[in-house]
Amino acid sequence: MSSYIKLIIFVVVLLLISTAILFVDSSTDNMNKSMHEISDGIVKGDSDYNEAVELTNSKYFYDSMEKAESAGDNYNRSLSKLLEIQSDFSADVNSVHQNYINTVIQEVQFKLQAVDLLKEAIECFEIESNYTGTNYGYEANDMMNQAKEYQNQRDLIVSNNSDLFKQKFSI
Repeated sequence: MSSYIKLIIFVVVLLLISTAILFVDSSTDNMNKSMHEISDGIVKGDSDYNEAVELTNSKYFYDSMEKAESAGDNYNRSLSKLLEIQSDFSADVNSVHQNYINTVIQEVQFKLQAVDLLKEAIECFEIESNYTGTNYGYEANDMMNQAKEYQNQRDLIVSNNSDLFKQKFSI
């Protein structure tokens, strides 16, 4: 084989490797890039949920339903991104990061269940079925308490492994 052909093969292989490096991101890098947006969605969802509860307690049912829907939308966007990250786990993601993502997913799933129960409560209060509405409200509160347990687990994972988490990574 001539040296000219060898040079061409070398250049082509080098170009392919360079292109692959540019387009391949590690799972950890993808997590770091997405966590700010996920965090914002959870924080906004929490804020909207709390406002929905306050509006429900003040009997502003239309406004409370809008806030509950907004909370659900925010949580769903965060959950979608978390599930995308989870499905893209690769060898570069250690078990601590995997545990962290799985814990946040559980937290958000409980928050979504709480939103659904809150919306049921609002609908019951609108038609003055207060006993049933109150029961849904208690169930929603229970779901939020379970979500809080996962949030505490998530915070513990970060504090016990601070060397693995960039400041921007955690929620």
